Amino acid sequence: MQLTHTMEKFVLHWGEMGNKWGVNRTVAQIHALLFLAGKPMNAEEIQETLGVARSNVSNSIKELQSLNLVQMVHTLGDRRDYFTTGTDVWELAKVIVEERYRRELAPTVGFLADLINEPEFATESEDVQQRIKDTHQFVDTLTSWANEMLKLSSTTLNRILKLGATIQKFLK
Repeated sequence: MQLTHTMEKFVLHWGEMGNKWGVNRTVAQIHALLFLAGKPMNAEEIQETLGVARSNVSNSIKELQSLNLVQMVHTLGDRRDYFTTGTDVWELAKVIVEERYRRELAPTVGFLADLINEPEFATESEDVQQRIKDTHQFVDTLTSWANEMLKLSSTTLNRILKLGATIQKFLK
């Protein structure tokens, strides 16, 4: 696949942003490529388009699959594996949030709950206890809210986010 100038700039930028989000540059670039292509691509096509090593493509695809961002598909008469991703940016964002919750926030909520329930917790100063309880409450509330938002349709979620700060008017 030949990238247009705009596509190339997007893929390169997405790779740089991936680094800032804690994702390998090539992983992010492959996801961006599949997103823009809007059609399944095999590993050789990805390798040739991005100019990266075959082993890098293979490892990156595995990482994207573990994040539930890329799916393997097959074509009749072709033994090669093809890879695709969603093209609805809202649905992809939901997948990313779900995976980050599962990998980062859920373990933290569990850890804090366990910490609070340890007998040694009662021996801590009231200030330390309160800060840990506040942290647990914050992370738990944030994740509960995020989980409720993830249940919404992309259209509804888009409307809510567009409301932005104007939602404050309804809460006063």
